[in-house]
Amino acid sequence: MSLRRADEDALLTSEEIAMVRQVLVSCSNLLAWAGAHAGPAWHQAAAQITDAAGQGRTAGGLYYDVNLAIDYLDFAAPAESSR
Repeated sequence: MSLRRADEDALLTSEEIAMVRQVLVSCSNLLAWAGAHAGPAWHQAAAQITDAAGQGRTAGGLYYDVNLAIDYLDFAAPAESSR
């Protein structure tokens, strides 16, 4: 990954994108499993964790964000050539 300046986008190779995508899919699967099996305590814990991180997301919102990130990777336009 190459991050040049704060105002520029990060450039990832296809292998790096595949790895990030796999991590996001694993997170999505974990969040879905927790939502189905962990009960109300999971939703409270997710809210407390995201509040502490300054995000203030619900468990469902966190799941949505992870899946949206996967969609961004799956449907991203190809990077423009720097030549």
